[in-house]
Parts: sequence; structure tokens; C-alpha cells
Amino acid sequence: MRQPAIPPASAPTAAAEVALPRLYVPEEVAAVLGCSAWWVKDRARRRLIPFTRVGRSYRFTDEHLAEIIRMNEARPALPQQRAVKAAPAAKTPAAQLPSSPAASTARLRARPPRRARQSQFGTAA
Repeated sequence: MRQPAIPPASAPTAAAEVALPRLYVPEEVAAVLGCSAWWVKDRARRRLIPFTRVGRSYRFTDEHLAEIIRMNEARPALPQQRAVKAAPAAKTPAAQLPSSPAASTARLRARPPRRARQSQFGTAA
């Protein structure tokens, strides 16, 4: 008897024995990340974070979640970089800094209301 080319769906195969990845909805991802579901959906829509599309909805795997966390991770600056950035600020001469805030601020003038500007040109509202 010949074996069929495609095994029936009920027959166990090596691919079926492999566990399928868990798919998370945006609300679950938002709860893990501590943000809103809107943020997660917006980032996925703009393709700024990895996602899987099932129909018209966004789904996320464990790998996607780990990558999103890595993408938004902030690392501390290296000590060399902090010293380089702080050095120019220390070299600023005191003469360039304003001596008092009242002397260096310009007096602000309010703009005339829109009605006053229209009547200036003789147009009727």
C-alpha cells in the first residue's frame, strides 16, 4: 500500500509535535511594559516595534517582547563621555552669563486682537 504524499491533519508529524509560540495581544504587552495598549498598537502600526499580523490584529511573541525591551533600553553614559560633555560647560566664561535676570529680559508686548487688526483695514466682519 502506498503512503499518501500529504499526511492527514490528524496524523502526528514532527512539525506538529513542536510547540507553537505563545502570541500576546497588545493589552498583555502593554501590561508587561507598563504602557498603554494604544502606544503598543501605534508603534506596531508605524513599524517601530516587531510584531506578527494575524488577520487585522497585532500579535507579539516572547522574542518580540524581548526585542522591544532591548530597543527601548537606556544605557548609562561611559565615564569618558560624561567628562567630555561636562568640560565645555566648565570653560564658559562668567562674563557671558547674564548678571541679573531682570536686566537681560526684553519687555514683551501683547499682540492686538484680531478684531482690531481687521477694522484697521476697513473690512467688515
